[in-house]
Amino acid sequence: MFRATWKSLLARKVRLILSGLAVVLGVMFVSGAFVLTDTLGRSFDQVFADAYEGVDVNVAAEPKVALSEMEGEQVGAPVPAATVEKVRAVPGVAEATGVVAADGARLIGSNGKVVTSFGPPQLGENWLGESDLVKLREGREPRADDEIVINAALAQAAKVTVGDRVGVLTLQPKKEFTLVGVFGYSGDRDSIGGANEIAFTTPVAQRLMLGEPDVFNNISVKAADGVDDETLRDDVARALGAGFEVKTGAQMSADASAGLKEGLSFFNKVLLGFAAVALLVGTFLILNTFSIIVAQRTRELALMRAIGASGRQIIGSVVLEAIAVGLIASVLGLAAGIGVGALLAYLFGKLAGGLSLAGLGVPAAAVIGAFGVGLVITVIAALLPALRAARIPPIAAMQDVATPDRPLTKVTVGGAIVTAIGAALLFLGLSGNAGDNTLSTILGGVLFAFIGVALLTPLISRPVVSLLGAIFAWSVPGKLGRLNSGRNPRRTAITAAALMVGIALVTGVTVILDSAKGSISALVEDQVKAELVISGAQSGPRPPSFDPAVLEQAARIPGVQLVDGEYGDMASIDGQRTWVGASSNVAALERMFGAKAVAGDISRLGPQEMLFSSDTAKSRNVSVGSQVTVQLSRGEAKRYTVSGIYESSQLTNPVVLPPQATKDFAIPQPIQGFVQLAPGARVADVQPQLDRLLADSPEVSVADRDAFIKQQTSQLDTPLRMIQILLALAIVIAVLGIINTLALSVLERTRELGLLRAIGLRRAQTMRMITVEAVVISIFGALLGVVVGTGLGAAVVEALKDEGITDLVLPWGQMAVFLGLAAIIGVIAAVLPAVRAARINVLGAIAHD
Repeated sequence: MFRATWKSLLARKVRLILSGLAVVLGVMFVSGAFVLTDTLGRSFDQVFADAYEGVDVNVAAEPKVALSEMEGEQVGAPVPAATVEKVRAVPGVAEATGVVAADGARLIGSNGKVVTSFGPPQLGENWLGESDLVKLREGREPRADDEIVINAALAQAAKVTVGDRVGVLTLQPKKEFTLVGVFGYSGDRDSIGGANEIAFTTPVAQRLMLGEPDVFNNISVKAADGVDDETLRDDVARALGAGFEVKTGAQMSADASAGLKEGLSFFNKVLLGFAAVALLVGTFLILNTFSIIVAQRTRELALMRAIGASGRQIIGSVVLEAIAVGLIASVLGLAAGIGVGALLAYLFGKLAGGLSLAGLGVPAAAVIGAFGVGLVITVIAALLPALRAARIPPIAAMQDVATPDRPLTKVTVGGAIVTAIGAALLFLGLSGNAGDNTLSTILGGVLFAFIGVALLTPLISRPVVSLLGAIFAWSVPGKLGRLNSGRNPRRTAITAAALMVGIALVTGVTVILDSAKGSISALVEDQVKAELVISGAQSGPRPPSFDPAVLEQAARIPGVQLVDGEYGDMASIDGQRTWVGASSNVAALERMFGAKAVAGDISRLGPQEMLFSSDTAKSRNVSVGSQVTVQLSRGEAKRYTVSGIYESSQLTNPVVLPPQATKDFAIPQPIQGFVQLAPGARVADVQPQLDRLLADSPEVSVADRDAFIKQQTSQLDTPLRMIQILLALAIVIAVLGIINTLALSVLERTRELGLLRAIGLRRAQTMRMITVEAVVISIFGALLGVVVGTGLGAAVVEALKDEGITDLVLPWGQMAVFLGLAAIIGVIAAVLPAVRAARINVLGAIAHD
């Protein structure tokens, strides 16, 4: 049986290679994800080991408001300068240095634009001198208040040189400095981890980066000879008491690396999710391939049964073929995954500003995942055809057997049950009743929904395919192609289901994101009464901001009726983290954003008063007159009195503080500005004047309301494009499935094709017939995908109504594009099988058994 299986495998190399490619692509994603995260993880380990190389113990104050990774940028509490002296006095301390190092220093390059960073911080620091790690490459250290030095990576990105006058944005508006030096790092590195660094004198760094004099972010401690780091850490912690975080350099390095690895683990899950989609589609392809092969080998397998092969041996024969395909595909997929992981790591390093990558590694998880997934998926997909092969009776070897169509009752009932399970899981997950398992419940619901629809597809394939084929039935090849595409509902359904998965996911995501964009547009159009908006596109962890003085100057422009600047921060209110906002003009809440008072007065706000939205007030059990304690990112906690409650809206903050509170915000500058014009005033007259006011705020610009809406909604285009690119892999696999199905179908119908050619069907007509089959199957799959994807997307939109996605927007244009692409896919997929069918030798085909 082994020799027979091996010969059977070699006789069907091409068709098995095509099905194996699906596994290769899926395994590539799995192994590539592990290779990427392992390489980047070790790279970040090295980056932070270098960053804390000269630190034995680090002292920092506990943050005023502790934030998670998803809640925004952590702002450390200031460490008083007196604490440095206190640490120096601890026995075992050789040296204690006050350090200023805060994110948010943005250099304006030679082109007048801010140098942006996609991930790595933009640090503003105090210059601590040269060390084994840091070396000046050009110029000298900063001595005056208007002098800075920057790292080489930033100098290259900004295209500035020593002696240039440059602008820098910090907690304060733009200030001019003279660049007096450029520094680098040991090992000829231009940066550590791609960070952009600007070093000031210590007093200037304290004022610009921390907002007050004589304070530091942390204290770097060097241990005396013979003093253990852990022992010194404990001694310093005892000397300082509560309110400080004291860690060794090794702990700091490990904690910083762990935070980034948490983000990488999310990225890893995303890649594995796309790998799962690719493998799901590949399963349909492999199942179809082995089903057709078993159907074609009916007589061969029956002869084996007739000469003594048992059903178990027949199953073993088919499964052995699957194992061989799975092993080869896993090896190739692992090799491809290593290459893809290395390429993605390289691109990530470039995007992160030149991250120095650790050596490429292949973790055990990549190898285990590659072979485990590749083998399991292939064997599972081949199991049903194997069981079917074992049921072939020996008598089939003595007659010309055609595989009869089996009733669809069991498949239909099974599909209905699986679809119902999927719908139930989706309802449970989207309704928020799944607790901590919401994501896994939704993903499980999507998986069951896809499998259920695939099982139900044979029931509708024949009538739908017949209807679609009618478009091409104006000629003999078209009529034949229409009939052929509907002659085997199961095969057509499985082939179409592979394409359905990719199209459905793309359609579903498009429906959700387009609905989000439509909802944002409608909300702004309905509720924002401002004709002009000051804002910028956020490219890092900090939103763009501008000088508060612009608001006062804008209010004096002729034709301007009302100006409002919006601030934002994460705060702790009575111990619970909450996003809070502040308005430079509280009256704008009613007059510009249409907020309605529920209780109290929301048109004005005293220095010790605050406003709550109705939903937040209800959840916090506060009312007008209640007093609450608010701790912002900076400063001390303050008591405020609730003076008013307004109706909740997606456009208003849950809590509004008085403008006096903004000095303690993480970003004490407005991040958006809204300008309402007087009746009769023209946007074209006012906008240029606002542009001139923002000359020193290059991160932001002025746009009319339509342009602002477009700017806000365009941020959703990037994730959509990424998802479409990644899901294109599933569509590529589906194309392979159509090619494979048609190629095997051509082999199966060799005699039939020969007879058609003998009675006058020309080669061109034969090719058109095969092409019609492919196009009909492709459009059928795409149509299924559009319908299923629209349903899934609509369900998610319905579930997100409370989150602000209130309008269901169906992307009719993109749906039409998907169907058009499906027709093109069908034509492409038909090329090789059609050429092969056209080249069939007529006499040989007629005599074919």
